Amino acid sequence: MFPQTLPAPRRPLKNQIPALRWGIVGPGWIADHFANALRHHTQQQLVAVSSRSLEKAQAFASKWDIPHAVEGLDALLSRQDIDVVYIATPHNHHFPDGLRTLQAGKHVLIEKPLALNAQQALQLQQEAHKQQRLCVEAMWCDFAPKYDVIRQLLADGALGDVHTLIADHGEYFTQDHRIFNLDLAGGPMLDLGSYLIGFSVLVGGAPDSIVAQGQPAPGGVNGQTSMLLTHGNGMHSVLNTTLFSNTPGTAVIAGRDATLYLDGQFYAPGNFRLTSSDGRHTLRWEEPTNRYIQLCHEIEHTAWCIHQGLLDSPVRPLATSLATLHAMDEVRKQIGVVFNEERTA
Repeated sequence: MFPQTLPAPRRPLKNQIPALRWGIVGPGWIADHFANALRHHTQQQLVAVSSRSLEKAQAFASKWDIPHAVEGLDALLSRQDIDVVYIATPHNHHFPDGLRTLQAGKHVLIEKPLALNAQQALQLQQEAHKQQRLCVEAMWCDFAPKYDVIRQLLADGALGDVHTLIADHGEYFTQDHRIFNLDLAGGPMLDLGSYLIGFSVLVGGAPDSIVAQGQPAPGGVNGQTSMLLTHGNGMHSVLNTTLFSNTPGTAVIAGRDATLYLDGQFYAPGNFRLTSSDGRHTLRWEEPTNRYIQLCHEIEHTAWCIHQGLLDSPVRPLATSLATLHAMDEVRKQIGVVFNEERTA
């Protein structure tokens, strides 16, 4: 039966979110948005920032009124006044930096992707279990109110049997962008494609089979990939990601009883509509496109998990991160993409 209203997004109570002391590793572009969301939209505390360049760490600390700027990860991890660490270094540093953070006994929120591949992610999961510390992948869309409403609609069966998911994520990048850098695990899969595959896993579960076709870009990285994923519930995911062009970035979840249309970019704050298959009923979700302000949700969720004594996120459990990386590993295998770190492993 088509719902009369959309479900309300679920949020933890403010009194269940302690003000924890955070450290940031890697003061780059995404860390800048993270610091802004934390500083102005949560009660959390920024205590220290580390970078390989002390000058860069000091500039970031000055901008965001962070008391301590240090050079190198170890200097930050040795501090006793840090409860949880946010890893925002380049993709190929997520695994080693996350592993060292867990080994130092700190909780950790690792920017997506959690690691370069599923084998690395498994090591992080094992180390988190060994240290009895929380490890969360910062797949920011999963923690946003919009995605919680979508999860509830799916769980309630509002769409009926879901047969098709269609999504794309293409952006134009200049040749000097890091995404074309082979030494930084470039290509669209870890940046753009992770949103696509993560969304398909959220809706249909881990895929049973994958067919992928790639197209190279200058510099030796993959430039475009199209994928067909089949899932255990019978759903097909038709996905495309590209570095060559701006695409609509929309997504569709098509069920027997209703279809969910997400405006582009589907993973970011924005609108969607749920329309019954007979076209007689439509419900709309509308929100400001305040984008990276919504990083506050992953920040507060991490603090809430720590306060609850949880060792895995109920919203983005490590098993889901592993399933996403397993799928991306298979896509890369089919299109012939091997990262430098995997060649020397």
